[in-house]
Amino acid sequence: MTIAEADATGEARLQAALVDLLYRQSYGAMIASMVVPWPVVYVLWGAVPASALIAWAAAIYAVTGARWFLSRRYFLAAGDAAGRAAWARRFTLLSILWSLTWGALGWIGFVPDQAHLIAFVCIVLTGMSGGGVSSVAAHPPAHVRVLLAMHVPFALSCLTQDDPVFDLYLVLQACLIVVSLYYCRINYRSLRETVALRFENAALIDRLEHERDRATAANHAKTRFLAAASHDLRQPIHALGLFTAALAALARRGDVRAGEAQGIAEKLQATIGSLGGLLHGLIDVSRLDAGLVAVERRPIALARLIAGLGEEFGPQARERGITLRVVPSSAWVESDPALLKRILDNFLSNALRYAPGGRVLVGCRRRGAMVEIQVHDTGPGIPADQHEAVFEEFTQLHNPHRARQEGLGLGLAIVRRLAGLLGHRVVLRSVPGKGSSFSLVVPLAAAAATPAVTQRQALASGLAVMVIDDDLQVLEGVALLLPSWGHRCFMGATVDEVRRRHAEAGAPPVDIIIADYRLADGMAGTAAVERLTGHLGYRVPALIVTGDTSPERLRELAASGHVLLHKPLAPDALQQAIRRAASEPIAAGVDRPLPG
Repeated sequence: MTIAEADATGEARLQAALVDLLYRQSYGAMIASMVVPWPVVYVLWGAVPASALIAWAAAIYAVTGARWFLSRRYFLAAGDAAGRAAWARRFTLLSILWSLTWGALGWIGFVPDQAHLIAFVCIVLTGMSGGGVSSVAAHPPAHVRVLLAMHVPFALSCLTQDDPVFDLYLVLQACLIVVSLYYCRINYRSLRETVALRFENAALIDRLEHERDRATAANHAKTRFLAAASHDLRQPIHALGLFTAALAALARRGDVRAGEAQGIAEKLQATIGSLGGLLHGLIDVSRLDAGLVAVERRPIALARLIAGLGEEFGPQARERGITLRVVPSSAWVESDPALLKRILDNFLSNALRYAPGGRVLVGCRRRGAMVEIQVHDTGPGIPADQHEAVFEEFTQLHNPHRARQEGLGLGLAIVRRLAGLLGHRVVLRSVPGKGSSFSLVVPLAAAAATPAVTQRQALASGLAVMVIDDDLQVLEGVALLLPSWGHRCFMGATVDEVRRRHAEAGAPPVDIIIADYRLADGMAGTAAVERLTGHLGYRVPALIVTGDTSPERLRELAASGHVLLHKPLAPDALQQAIRRAASEPIAAGVDRPLPG
């Protein structure tokens, strides 16, 4: 809805509310019309012809009855919002007729030779005039008409008299009309503001209730998320303890056979890989929620992308006895290559996981200015009432026992966040027992020239690295690992210790600093890097290693400008990060894994 349309809708609602108020405020004037004629007839009886008084009172009751009947019809047809303008016109016409009937008292009750009766008529007309204009305050077109209909007969009576006192009556009457119109305008503005404020308050309450419901749902989702994450974290840690205990038991028995040691080592490595996969999945979710994933859009050739998926997932499909078919497309789309591939990787991984012995098809369909990239499988399918749930964290409909080899249930949660970040629409179609289709709708793009591939020149070994970490086991591991890559290390648990060891080695030039984020005595790794660069007198690339996953902390670290690495950190990832950081500066705030 455009702003103009929203304004027009708001004005229509406001006018409808004012018309409703018009009818609700009319009951006071109608009650007065049922009561006041009796004392008027009583006071004027004998001074005014009885037939005229009776006819006038009958007319008052007839018009008042018509107004009451109209109001009843209006409230019975309250849903007729489209006809509110017609209801306003009907009300205005009857209000004018009602005012004119009361105004007739200024003609038939005008007794020039009895000043007290003239005064009485003036009081009655003034009172009914005030009530009449108050009842139509919500509808400006009726203001002038109602006032004139009420006062014109009395004014005409005054004009027929020669006594100057009646000229004074005319002046006073004109003043009354002007003042009444002024207050009508003020009342109308007040009513508009009141009604508009009521709508704003109602909208605010709706928004607050919506936000409350969202917060409640988010709190429940967080509770489920933490419970599932706690379970999936405990399982590999429990397995690690068992494997470690088994290895220690073998060691206590004597020499450990190579085959046994290798078997336990492989199990340990697989368990650590599972744990690392879970933690990295959690970090990916946190980084996406924190808005730390940069998007680099450019034209992408679907032919190359889909062919690469076929080559990458082909061996896995053959192992599971799945027929994987990829249909090439000549289209180009506008997206981020790494993030788009991450989404399609998740689609294909799920399809291969849940369709053993079946078929998986990857293809594209044009949808106007868009392309729908589709991954079809012949798996068990997903019930319609679970289509939204599969995109929640740790949801695995076909893995009730949460076997870790079947994944962690974070893939589609990451897909939903990535698609939202890219502005792409995810489509799920599924029939239980017949398979599923996950699709991503991506905008078309013009074909782009393929850039020349440049090879990054790997650095030679022999970097000088400062390492600060208050965990002695980590330092021992780094002391073994970095020298094996040919690097020279200056390590310590504190800044002073690192500086001392660097000075003892002759203070050689330093190529890179690696710092844990949480250090002893409450020092942050970013502060430690600043102190070490102050000691060196020049700036060098820095890697900050952290286990924090909160979006706020990740945003803070990304803003530091240092390269951000997440625990648990695989040796290959550390080596690649060292080479990349030492070979070229990394832009501040760019923290971009999520390639796979």
